[in-house]
Amino acid sequence: MKMLSKQNPFQKRRAWLSVGLMFLLVLIILVLPLGKGSAGEKMTIGEVEDVILMPWGVRMPARIDTGAATSSLDARELTVKNKMAEFRLPKKYGGLQLRLPVIEWQKIRSADFRERRPVVEITLCLGPKLIRTLVTLNDRSAASYPLIIGRNVLKNKFVVDCMHSNCLPPSCPEVPSQ
Repeated sequence: MKMLSKQNPFQKRRAWLSVGLMFLLVLIILVLPLGKGSAGEKMTIGEVEDVILMPWGVRMPARIDTGAATSSLDARELTVKNKMAEFRLPKKYGGLQLRLPVIEWQKIRSADFRERRPVVEITLCLGPKLIRTLVTLNDRSAASYPLIIGRNVLKNKFVVDCMHSNCLPPSCPEVPSQ
């Protein structure tokens, strides 16, 4: 018995193309939200960004350093007694006297020196994110920036565009208006 209607080769190709396009469309709809969700959580920052130390509301520039494992804060007149670090922020940034518990000590090694630095926990506002993180304390008076933001802050949160600076001004809702 013969089929009453036969499809010509052009119609067959067109039908397969339609099925293929539908499959591709469904695949894109299913996969696109997964990729967008994971990349969408990361924010782009430049090589230098302003941050605000909380709860004190001290604004200062921070050098974004993907080579540094841990962040580091400029601590003048640093003393450690009874597991408490007492230090002063640079005068340019208010000269505020701070007293914070030492969480641990970290060995820092470079080509020029080896030293142990106290590590404290601080909260900073970077862009819209309020971040609780560990920082080492040391006198950075000879450095260009009072704060180094290392990989411990950047990991899984930010993408660094080293061709730009000040891409993401601090905008945490907890920051008092200035």
